[in-house]
Amino acid sequence: MRGTTKRTLLEQGMTMLLKRGYNDLGVADVLDATGVPKGSFYHHFASKEDFGLQAIDMYMEQVHAGLDRCLGDTTRAPLMRIRRFFELSAKKYRAEGNLGCLLGGLGQELSGVSEAFRQKVDRCFTEIARRIADTLREAVANGDVPPGTDVDAMAHLLVNCWEGAALRSRLRRNPAPLHDMLDFYFRAAAHPRSGDPVTQRTTSRRRR
Repeated sequence: MRGTTKRTLLEQGMTMLLKRGYNDLGVADVLDATGVPKGSFYHHFASKEDFGLQAIDMYMEQVHAGLDRCLGDTTRAPLMRIRRFFELSAKKYRAEGNLGCLLGGLGQELSGVSEAFRQKVDRCFTEIARRIADTLREAVANGDVPPGTDVDAMAHLLVNCWEGAALRSRLRRNPAPLHDMLDFYFRAAAHPRSGDPVTQRTTSRRRR
């Protein structure tokens, strides 16, 4: 879909949805921003709702690419791979004005009024948590997380805490809540024998 009209519309749509939300964004606004004629829009999308749902799909392509890059980096310990994904996400949020996560924003705005969006966003969060849980299993096997840990619950808790911190970060226009949450979570998650992942993170930054 690279270079196509559809991709242009979706990329612009993701940016505008993050800044303005779904209800405040009209199809005409997207068309004006891209210079795409109205007929082309409805050639690719059945409705504004379809457009919004497909924008989420494109957003998740980016999320999965980030997860692939970070969780697949076997030069890092499992907990550090997970933390790296969220640190890079925080960096991306900051570059976008600390507006937070598109999934969280649309979920908060639409989950009470649109079943399609509620289910879509919930599935996305569940998929992110599933992939994190797989890496947490590695952490348990390595002794970095206590044996017997419910890694599925631990992964969902991380996603839940992240989204709450992302909202606070958006309200404050400041990334501090994201970093504070990560420090707290990974201190609590690590097995005492594995060392402090916060200290590990700080040390690695000093070396760069």
